[in-house]
Amino acid sequence: MAQPSKRRPESARRANRTIQSRTLLLLLIFGVGVFVLLFSKLYQWQITQHEQLQSLAVKQQTLRTTVEANRGTIYDRNGNILAMSSTAENIFLSPLEIEKYEQDKALIAKNLAGILEMEEESILTMMEKTWSQYEIVKKKVDQTKADEVRRFINDNEIRGVFLEPTAKRIYPYGSLASNTIGFTNENGGAYGLEAVYDEELTGESGMVVTAKDVHGTSVLYQYEQYFDAQDGNSLNTTIDTTIQYYLEKGVQELEARFGTGKGATGIVMDVNTGAVLAMASLPNYDLNSPSTIYSDMLNAELEALGLTDAQDKEDELSQETLRQAMSELRLRQWRNKAINDTYEPGSTFKTITLAMALEEGVVDLKSTFSCSGRVVVEGETINCSKRTGHGGQTLIEAFANSCNPAFINIGLRVGNTKFYEYLQAFGLTEKTGIDTTGEASGFVNQEITYSTLALACYAFGQNFNVTPIALLAAQAACVNGGYLREPYIVEQIVDQEGNVTYQHDSTPVRQVVSQETSDLMRDIMEYEVTNGTGKNGQVAGYRIGGKTGTADKVTGNVIVSFACFAPADDPQIIMLLTLDEPNRDTGTYVSGGNMVAPVASTVMSEILPYLGIEPNYTAEELVGADKTVPNVVGFTPDQAAEKLKENGFACRTVGSGDTVTDQTPLGGAIVPNNAEIILYCGEEKSTDRCIVPNVVGDSAAAANQKITNAGLIMGVSGVTNRSSATVRAISQSVAPGTEVEAGTVVRVQFSDSSVRD
Repeated sequence: MAQPSKRRPESARRANRTIQSRTLLLLLIFGVGVFVLLFSKLYQWQITQHEQLQSLAVKQQTLRTTVEANRGTIYDRNGNILAMSSTAENIFLSPLEIEKYEQDKALIAKNLAGILEMEEESILTMMEKTWSQYEIVKKKVDQTKADEVRRFINDNEIRGVFLEPTAKRIYPYGSLASNTIGFTNENGGAYGLEAVYDEELTGESGMVVTAKDVHGTSVLYQYEQYFDAQDGNSLNTTIDTTIQYYLEKGVQELEARFGTGKGATGIVMDVNTGAVLAMASLPNYDLNSPSTIYSDMLNAELEALGLTDAQDKEDELSQETLRQAMSELRLRQWRNKAINDTYEPGSTFKTITLAMALEEGVVDLKSTFSCSGRVVVEGETINCSKRTGHGGQTLIEAFANSCNPAFINIGLRVGNTKFYEYLQAFGLTEKTGIDTTGEASGFVNQEITYSTLALACYAFGQNFNVTPIALLAAQAACVNGGYLREPYIVEQIVDQEGNVTYQHDSTPVRQVVSQETSDLMRDIMEYEVTNGTGKNGQVAGYRIGGKTGTADKVTGNVIVSFACFAPADDPQIIMLLTLDEPNRDTGTYVSGGNMVAPVASTVMSEILPYLGIEPNYTAEELVGADKTVPNVVGFTPDQAAEKLKENGFACRTVGSGDTVTDQTPLGGAIVPNNAEIILYCGEEKSTDRCIVPNVVGDSAAAANQKITNAGLIMGVSGVTNRSSATVRAISQSVAPGTEVEAGTVVRVQFSDSSVRD
């Protein structure tokens, strides 16, 4: 009998097909999902994050070392280098790499410490940071020491010690113009021009890219790429290194002779453009080591605090106190008092008062004034420098006498409102805008706009503050045709291809007074130096204009100063010297006329010939003017005498020969043309040395006699009226007791002690 068929029911078959369809669908959906996920991830990696991941890959596979760009060079106006970058190298370790060569650690520490003058322990401590690939051992190592490190690495096959090129800032002139140039630190320009023009001086850093393995070790010769650094732009400044040297020498002399360590300043400026040719401030410092304290006064303050040995102690409090004290002293050392500090100008401000009064027409050369020695304003007595009074005076005499009562009268004629407007017009109520750091702004009390007493004090330069640079700019406006100009130090910025990217615009800020007023001011200020309180600022052969100042301070001390310009008939340069809190025990009357003007005379006597400004001697000055001694060796005595006479020299002979065999001084020497030349005719010149006598305090005649008797020649500077009983020698170029050759010129400066301002 046949068996029945075992076919599954249709419903089962349908169910099975459904399951298969769903499975295929799910597989399809899953497959599409995985594809989409993978596609999106690949899209993210390959497209969206391509640059980021590529950068990470490059970072993992390469060692990148930054190459610092050279800062631009800073030049003086004659092309002399004031600041430059030289090649140097940073020394760094990779503790991660050194860890694999344990046996080299002691060798590395010992040799690097010896070459770089460091402690071994500090280098060993760096090596303990085994996670790090970059630990700086020493920055900006000079090329000589860097080459020593390189030889050590090569000779001993050292791994993990590297050198990277960088630049080191060098200041060829050391301390010259230090307060103006400024210096750099780890962050770039820190002070002065280095800070103001940091962006222009700073270039764009380069990079060295080197392949490295999975452990971070450099793979030599496999891959290396060098991206050049772009050096910074250079500055062409208005500073003249020669004038700067003369100014600094004068300021240092001023401080040494009359100072108490509180500081002195000096500025020399082109009167017609505002270009600063030199600027000095004491104390100064060596730009190559700005953190060192150089001032004896500042070091004495540190010693007085009892902290000089704090660095050798483990007491953290003492060390922190030392750090704070050193920081404060460094800031004081780095200050440029010519622009960072303000002071009461005193009588130097009378120039400004007179200029505004002349411009307003409230006074003229016919104006007269009476001085009894004092004046009472709103119940307050204000004295004159001459307590017995000057009596009746003309306008020009009142200025030359620096008479306070006369200038109070002049100020009151100008009136409060106009006086304040001129203060603003001369730029004395704001910053000048000079291109260096930390310029202070003058302080003018608003009571000047309504108080008669305030106006009276302002008229002779008291009870308000200005910066030296602002006062000098205002003084220049009084004599250059009336134009206020912005003082500046940088003339041009030049890129590495020599293209000028910036040129200073010397367009005047404004005209404050007229040409006529300015012409008159020049004449009046020249009279002040010829016959007034500024007579000690005279320079033989040159017409000098100026004004002295002695200003009271609230502390009871004074600031003495002298502003002067030359030539008086065609001004080219203007200068201001100030001395803070002069020593009252020098035997010299404390005033700008007695202390500062003689130093200014010396500085001007050096600057003016250097600038090519020819002297024009009066008949009296011509007698003692410097002249070159002609060489007459080989002449007969008569021929030699005639040749010397033609040049203004007298002579005497030693010996009886027919020919001049030697002479003192030698031909080519520069001596006063009233010197006596000694001619040796067959007789040997004496080799005995002459001893320089002390002539300080002597009259001109007595000083000349002493120096001549010693076999020497006297050169003269300072007051030209040497016949006055009040004129005395105040300094000599060669110290007393010094042994020198016969015929040596000893330059003696004379000053009139009768000056009172």
